[in-house]
Amino acid sequence: MSQSAPNTWPYPRIVAHRGGGTLAPENTLAGFDTGARLGLRMAECDAKLSADNVVFLLHDDTVDRTSNGHGAAAAMPYQSIAALDAGAWFSPAFAGESMPTLEAVARRCAERHMAINIEIKPCPGRDTETGRIVAGQAAVLWRDQTAPLLSSFSYAALAAAASAAPNLPRGLLFEAVPPDWREQCASLACVSLHASHRHLSAELVAQVKAAGLYLLAYTVNEPDRARELARWGVDAICTDRIDLIGADFLAS
Repeated sequence: MSQSAPNTWPYPRIVAHRGGGTLAPENTLAGFDTGARLGLRMAECDAKLSADNVVFLLHDDTVDRTSNGHGAAAAMPYQSIAALDAGAWFSPAFAGESMPTLEAVARRCAERHMAINIEIKPCPGRDTETGRIVAGQAAVLWRDQTAPLLSSFSYAALAAAASAAPNLPRGLLFEAVPPDWREQCASLACVSLHASHRHLSAELVAQVKAAGLYLLAYTVNEPDRARELARWGVDAICTDRIDLIGADFLAS
């Protein structure tokens, strides 16, 4: 499948948070496999740069919480990061999982026929560099798949991504949606707005949709809330509870 044009929305309505939600260690290939086994067709992940500018998956600025290592990711070459165990903290069953490169993730998405939302998650002071490199690699790695949806809380990172890979769709991330969301999204030519479901209302969802934007809500773990958001017109729901809110949840 060739990459989709930026003004289309080829993505499913349920997205697995950080790969496999709460059923697998976050941002690992095992997470993607777990979601795929449950029938999910899209996952979200966090991408950042190692000290030697390898794009790999990690949410935090340090490796401490989700591995047996210690220290700032930005100060570590990827060879050192790859040697860490990123699965045993979650469960002995996942011992030996690593923090994969974006290249490895692209291969797994192709194998599993999964779409992806890549959140650009720069370490402090590396916003522009991270946005440029992540987007540039994503454009190449997913050239024969559904275009990855790029998102970030960092305006600078997403602006750099837009310059590096203008044909990839972009979504600006917010916790609470600010008053100038229209201007920010328009200046980055975003196709979507991503926001915490806790700060969404039916009125705000209607305004976002009226502005011509798609809307992704995170992190929705209660089935009743997911149904409510769908009734309001939310296009995609990112969830940790892929066991409760599965691939066909909103169609049931």
